[in-house]
Amino acid sequence: MYRSLRIGAVIPALNEAQNIGVVVRSLLALQGDAGAALVDEVLVCDNGSSDGTASIAAGAGARVVAEPVPGYGRACIAALAQLGKVDVVLFVDGDQSCVLEQAVDLLDAVADGAELAIGSRVLGKMERGALSLPQLAGSFVASLMILVLWRHRITDLGPFRAIRAEALERINMRDQAYGWTVEMQVKAIRQGMRIREVPVDSMRRRFGKSKVGGTFRGVVGASVGIVSMIFALRLGLK
Repeated sequence: MYRSLRIGAVIPALNEAQNIGVVVRSLLALQGDAGAALVDEVLVCDNGSSDGTASIAAGAGARVVAEPVPGYGRACIAALAQLGKVDVVLFVDGDQSCVLEQAVDLLDAVADGAELAIGSRVLGKMERGALSLPQLAGSFVASLMILVLWRHRITDLGPFRAIRAEALERINMRDQAYGWTVEMQVKAIRQGMRIREVPVDSMRRRFGKSKVGGTFRGVVGASVGIVSMIFALRLGLK
C-alpha cells in the first residue's frame, strides 16, 4: 500500500524467463508506507511463453495467469480480469527496461490528483540503444497526430504507467494488441481525465531481443496498430 492506496501491478510477459524474476522480486521489494510493501499484488500474464516465464514469475512471488493467444492488450485484459480489488493499477514491462524505483513517482502523481500517470521516456534519461530509431519515430508521429486531432500535447506512449482503477473501468479498454497504450491515453483525453506525464528512465539492460523494437515484424505491427487505433478513436469506432 502507498499513501493509503492499494496498488496492483500488471506485467504482460512473453518469453521473459531471463528477466521476469528480477522484475517481480524488485517490485515486491519496493517499500511504501512505514516500510510496508509498496505493491500489494503483482500479477503476471504469461502470453504464450515457451521458456518457463510462468514458473519463474510464480517462484519470484507473482500470481500468474495464462493467455495463450498473443497480444499485448489481450494479455493486459486477461490480467485485469484476475486482479484483486485495488485503487491503482501499475503497468510494468517484464524485460527490465523500466527503472522500477520510479514507480513511486508515478504513484505520487496519482495520489496527488492525477487519474492517469504516464511514464515518459522522452522526458527522462534514455540509455543509448534502449529504444530503436523506429520506436522513437513512431512515438513522435503518434504524439503529433494526437496533438493535431485532439489538441493535447503528449511526449510518449510509454508502457510504464499508473491509473486509478475506477478511471480504467470508465475507459473500457478494448484493444488486444499494440494499440493498447494509445487507446488508454486518447480515451482519457476524450473524457477530460487528469493526465500527468512523469519523467522515467529507459534502460538497455534486458536480456533477449525486444518484442517491438528488436524485430521488423514487431516494428511494423506496433506502427500499424497504433496508427489504426488513433484513426479508429477519431472516427468514434472505439
